[in-house]
Amino acid sequence: MELRRLRVVHYLNQFFARIGGEEKANVEPRVIEGPTGPGRAIQNALGERGEVIATIVCGDNYFSENVENAVDEIIPLVYRYQPDVMIAGPAFLGGRYGVACGAICKAVKERLNIPAVTGMHAENPGVNLFHRDVYIIQTGPSAATMNEAVSKMVQLVVKIAEGEKIVGPAHDGYIPRGIVVNEMTGQTGAERVFEMLLAKIQERSYESEVLQPKHDRVVPAAPVRLIEQAMVALVTDGGLVPKGNPDGIESVGATRFGEYSLQEEVALKEEAFDVCHAGYDSTFVKQDPNRLVPVDVMRILEREKRIGKLYNKFFSTTGVGTTVEDARKIGRAIASELRAEGMSGVILTST
Repeated sequence: MELRRLRVVHYLNQFFARIGGEEKANVEPRVIEGPTGPGRAIQNALGERGEVIATIVCGDNYFSENVENAVDEIIPLVYRYQPDVMIAGPAFLGGRYGVACGAICKAVKERLNIPAVTGMHAENPGVNLFHRDVYIIQTGPSAATMNEAVSKMVQLVVKIAEGEKIVGPAHDGYIPRGIVVNEMTGQTGAERVFEMLLAKIQERSYESEVLQPKHDRVVPAAPVRLIEQAMVALVTDGGLVPKGNPDGIESVGATRFGEYSLQEEVALKEEAFDVCHAGYDSTFVKQDPNRLVPVDVMRILEREKRIGKLYNKFFSTTGVGTTVEDARKIGRAIASELRAEGMSGVILTST
């Protein structure tokens, strides 16, 4: 009996679709018939088992700045082709791209009941946001691992489409989803844990059945002494920026920060500021930016000599979906400048 060829719709950003780089990051959702860019590698991996019938393309900025609308625009484009499966990316370490791939796969799965698979590096912000909702093949950090990533994505999506058993993350190459499945085994729980304990004592390799989260240990900062003489800075990850977002800080998966003068400011003015953060309802902050960056209160404390001085700049970035690597880079850059200025302490405000 001849197997039916799978109909595959593929999602790409503007860069991998070869439309352009950042100058084309605002392109709206559109369709290219058949495969393009990495879609050709997907087609090669599918062989006679399937066909990439269409490629949906959307600019990274357009998607990240219009997440809900972008998804609503893309879903009908997918539905038009009645695919058996959806493949998005792979996005590697691309933060905006990864978030888009995850959001689209989740929407396609939930709204159209169509299996969807994507691929990302483990530190892509899309992983934290969507690993519980969709299968995400673990990739390397860059397109240098494209062929391996595409091969694993195709293998997994074909298994899902054919109703084969998904064995698990280690076997099928996807990032653990935090889902525990009961399975029959010839040992009791006590026997299994005793074997692991012996292996650990004897320094043999073993694999725990419960994955523990890994967190950095951060040494608490020393308390500020003589607060009445201290110079204090304001830093926020709530995305407060001057109108127009002059530094182009990303609304999701930030890779940069901005620093803005407070030299003449008694309080931040509503008409001068905006919010570029896509992770919370910023209505109240837009009405009064001091709710996020409390310059007004700090000036009062300064006048009352309850602090020594407010630093003449504030620093801002967005904290939603930011990779650990980028967060470290941003934090170290801000801290370096504040140390050089002899800062006594920092008030970090969030959402």
